[in-house]
Amino acid sequence: MYTEKSQSLFERAGHCIPGGVNSPVRAFKSVGGTPLFIKKAKGAYLYDADNNAYIDYIASWGPMILGHAHGPVIEAIREKALESTSYGAPTELEIDMAELIQDMAPNVDLVRMVSSGTEACMSALRLARGYTGRNKFIKFEGCYHGHADAFLVKAGSGLATLDIQTVPGITGGVSQDTLTCPYNDLAAVEGLLEAHRGEIAAIIIEPVAGNMGCILPAPGYLESLRHLCIREGIVLIFDEVMTGFRLSAGGAQQTLGVDADLVTFGKVIGGGLPVGAFGGKKEIMKHIAPLGNVYQAGTLSGNPIAMIAGYTTLKILQDNPDIYHELETKTLYLRDGLRHACRQSGTPAVVNQLGSMISLHFSEQPVTNFSSAAASRNDLFNRFFHAMLRRGIYLPPSAFESWFLNNALTREDLDRTIGAATESLLEIGAGN
Repeated sequence: MYTEKSQSLFERAGHCIPGGVNSPVRAFKSVGGTPLFIKKAKGAYLYDADNNAYIDYIASWGPMILGHAHGPVIEAIREKALESTSYGAPTELEIDMAELIQDMAPNVDLVRMVSSGTEACMSALRLARGYTGRNKFIKFEGCYHGHADAFLVKAGSGLATLDIQTVPGITGGVSQDTLTCPYNDLAAVEGLLEAHRGEIAAIIIEPVAGNMGCILPAPGYLESLRHLCIREGIVLIFDEVMTGFRLSAGGAQQTLGVDADLVTFGKVIGGGLPVGAFGGKKEIMKHIAPLGNVYQAGTLSGNPIAMIAGYTTLKILQDNPDIYHELETKTLYLRDGLRHACRQSGTPAVVNQLGSMISLHFSEQPVTNFSSAAASRNDLFNRFFHAMLRRGIYLPPSAFESWFLNNALTREDLDRTIGAATESLLEIGAGN
């Protein structure tokens, strides 16, 4: 497999872009080697600058749930772009999008559009603080809620991939207001509530974590958090930037049967374009300007191109609910195939999966939080990553990232992936 053009582009990028990339995990620093530069994608396949084809298990980190360059989405973008790319004024399409989100997602009385998942989480936290009059909040080790200052404490994937323990530029005051505890550890949450009673504005959580691999909540865990938040007057925020409209039409709230007070969205709701949103109960959302005094604004919020891409994607998902069953069936097939490949090569491994999210951890113990994910043989994952890449399988370049399936994947693609995994594990001697 020749990658001379990618290597040349990476060298050129290093002279004008920090680290040669515009998002750190793309640099392949964790897995080693030179990142591939992608020139196009279609369906379940990526094509790099050297015209190599790869079966894609990143799906642009989640949004390409229907597959790349999906015909109806591309056509909708093309038609809308002819009318202009931005107005800085309200459009009917924003209403259509908000109403569609209300129809599909539980507990969203009002929704505000923004331009990224980071912005959505940052704004939801500010709103929770403004609503409660409190400053502190609880997040969980390994959960990533974007790169706003308050969230970059024990924030999982990107920081773990680069082995960044503390982030320069984050003030002590910000860090003091960020309380952290292990994912799936209810006693730790109760301890923080006891130590900071009356000070905590919000608990924010990825209801299914995707930034330490795919980590499922323990039975009853989210239900217990819901109860504690009601008891203590705390706003429960579900970060559904990854899970929203991916696990099901109603996201993790619907799939897991637990209601949040505020929900953040991203990825799928943009159909591949930059977009985010936060929404929730009217009692809380009415504090956002211009209804209330919690200020939030954005020049490109509700951008018409992003709105039409997201609206078209969500409408396809709403009108074709079998897509979720198809995606889960494909993911279960891949899960079982990966487990068989690991057994066949004598490689201790854990494959976590829910819906169309999945991750492979080279571990002999269950992977239920960041500590157990970090204790896995991540050096082995790095070798596995490159062995798979040589066979035309594009995985997330980090052991701390969930894989995302798209519905353009065929059974033949999955069989090829499972076969490649079997060969790769035997090649790298993973069972030794």
